[in-house]
Amino acid sequence: MEKTSVLAITKNGINIGENLKRLFPEWSIFSPSKLSNGQNGIIWYSEPTTEKIVELFKNNNALICIFSLGAVIRLIAPYLKDKKTDPAIIVIDDKMNFVISVLSGHIGGANELAEEIADKIGALPVITTAADVNKTIAVDLVGREFNWKIDDDSTVTKISAHMVNEEPIGVFQEVGEKNWYKKLPKNVSIYENIEDLKKSNSKAHLIISDKVIDEEISKESVIYRPSSLVIGIGLHWDTTKETIREGIEFCLDKFKLSSKSIAKLVSIKKPEDVQGLIDLGKEMKIPVEYVNREDLAEISAPNPSETVKAFEGTASVSEAAAIKVSGGELIVEKQKFPPNLTIAIARILN
Repeated sequence: MEKTSVLAITKNGINIGENLKRLFPEWSIFSPSKLSNGQNGIIWYSEPTTEKIVELFKNNNALICIFSLGAVIRLIAPYLKDKKTDPAIIVIDDKMNFVISVLSGHIGGANELAEEIADKIGALPVITTAADVNKTIAVDLVGREFNWKIDDDSTVTKISAHMVNEEPIGVFQEVGEKNWYKKLPKNVSIYENIEDLKKSNSKAHLIISDKVIDEEISKESVIYRPSSLVIGIGLHWDTTKETIREGIEFCLDKFKLSSKSIAKLVSIKKPEDVQGLIDLGKEMKIPVEYVNREDLAEISAPNPSETVKAFEGTASVSEAAAIKVSGGELIVEKQKFPPNLTIAIARILN
């Protein structure tokens, strides 16, 4: 966990905190200064615990509280927002019998952390999340280790209910890492294409794709977007951010591809980087990569151009760059946007 703090407000709690510090040296341990007896490694605070816990809640990825569950709930309740932003909250009792995952069990990682702590201190982990208790798929965590994005999280709760109730769930995957599961639950079936998925008796679906999925099936699905698309861009030194964005959006719309699956924007390495491309990468929060003309010249592209070769020293920029960086296959051949832009799209193969 990126930043984790422990809050201990009793003498036994301080001892447990010191034990946790030995097991997890990067963690910070906080305790009221009135309990201080000179121990090293403890951060002593003088303000009321009701104030300190707010500070720790807002500034940590995980907060471990070594006091009663009821007290913790009362203290943090006014500051809860949602599972995407709230930190993981874990409670350990004063005798170190139980490690309880209280808040942000899945997305925040509290369940996994509670189990890790319990294993190391010899306590019993208490996990109440239905997907974990039933040993089934947590649909809001599929592909998390691969940084997949969920297209629309408004369907997560509904599909999760179908999953934990062991109703038929259909899976269709066409991009992304294949090893996102070890063993599928008995109620989950894989389909080779989207049409078979539609015809199945599935109550809900998990779809892993970089394509736009029609509304009929989307409303009964959680759709995951792996970073599978590389956008190759041929441009002039003065091509604007707006022009590049419009070209990309046109191509994505025309070929029914999702912008959430864009992994990189790629182009030829010029003496000076094009400001419009730099600005668009920052705005879209997508990395920009440049390829040397010599490397592009080695790529066999379907639509080479003598004009491009005369100006750039290689017969293809957008197609060759997309193929080179993706290591995969071209799925959108060069689209021209005169006078100063071409776009091509390749798919990363897993």
